[in-house]
Amino acid sequence: MRADWLKARLEDCCKIIGGSTPSTSINTYWDGDICWATPKDLSELEDSYISDTPRKITRAGLDSCAATILPIGSVLFSSRAPIGHVAVNTVPMATNQGFKSFLPKPGCIDAKFLYWWLRTNRAYLESLGNGATFKEVSKTVVAQIEILLPPLSEQQRIAEILDKAEALRSKRRSALAQLDTLTKAIFLDLFGDPKLNVYNWPICRIGSVIANMHGGANLEPDDFIEAGFPILHKGAIKPNGEILLDVKKKTFAPYEYALANRRCQVDRKFIAVTLRDLVPTGPSIGLVANLKDGPFDEYLLAQGTYGFLLELDKIIPEYFVFLSNMPNFRNVLRKYAVGSTQIHIRTPVYLDIPIPLPPLQLQHEFACRVNLVNRIKAMQQRSLIDLDTFFASLQYLAFKGELG
Repeated sequence: MRADWLKARLEDCCKIIGGSTPSTSINTYWDGDICWATPKDLSELEDSYISDTPRKITRAGLDSCAATILPIGSVLFSSRAPIGHVAVNTVPMATNQGFKSFLPKPGCIDAKFLYWWLRTNRAYLESLGNGATFKEVSKTVVAQIEILLPPLSEQQRIAEILDKAEALRSKRRSALAQLDTLTKAIFLDLFGDPKLNVYNWPICRIGSVIANMHGGANLEPDDFIEAGFPILHKGAIKPNGEILLDVKKKTFAPYEYALANRRCQVDRKFIAVTLRDLVPTGPSIGLVANLKDGPFDEYLLAQGTYGFLLELDKIIPEYFVFLSNMPNFRNVLRKYAVGSTQIHIRTPVYLDIPIPLPPLQLQHEFACRVNLVNRIKAMQQRSLIDLDTFFASLQYLAFKGELG
């Protein structure tokens, strides 16, 4: 630590302000013109600033509770549910009780410096939480948190460097999102909207292009372990067809169990689909993945997940997977689901669902274009990983006083 860096408690360099919620049963307290933030609002931000909120309160609502209007340039910090979301407000606003917000004392601490310090130290701040139902960092605890403060000009320099580094990461994430949009544009250009079938492609049933189909194993909670044979379970397939198994959780089965259930195993030649979901809205139901693009060579299918081979002389995986995961196709698919708390699509019903079947040559053209986009995407993803590593290093050096 440099000699000109001083240690201070947050209560010494900021005024700490909590929030509150007006009674939701009194209509005159709501739909006013005073912005009112919740931790969820901060979780949905794409940058460090908050300029508006979905819900607003009236002056009567503000006066009815312990909420306070925070001036522009305050640092909002969510102290519960969850701990650690941070933003700087660009308009005056109040917050609910899930915040301990900071009003930086002029000449003492820069708002953006504090913002980045809080973001960098989120894990530490989360560790300070207490509570049985949900963790919360109290105002007393927050007030006693110590922070190393360089001179104000150095604080501003550090914040500017971190802002620029974060802007580079944001641009890379935006480029990746645009590549996903490009793939959709290529699909629509070649095939049109599958719901409208404007090119009048022949219609076939899903079952007519499937050669072989495997169901999932009826796994019990004790069958899930932290390492072993990977389980392809509902929720592992993402809307873009990516397969993500949380290796930090129990998403594997014992090898002996997998050997005893070979009929429920699939490899990279297979396509997988989720036909069961615990949530009534079915966010996972109908999602499809090409297993050759997944992280493992083999999987054990869990109940509700099915694996199948395609008739490659009729349809190819790139076309089938992208078609299946399109939002408008899945909205139609959900109409075939039955159940209440746990919904599912019966296998015969799924196999009977109609899909447009363009010429195989056109499908291969789509695959060539998509593979090119995916190669560019992989380069961008590697670049983002490098930027993330660089950014973590910058944060570490910045608050150690070692940022040259």
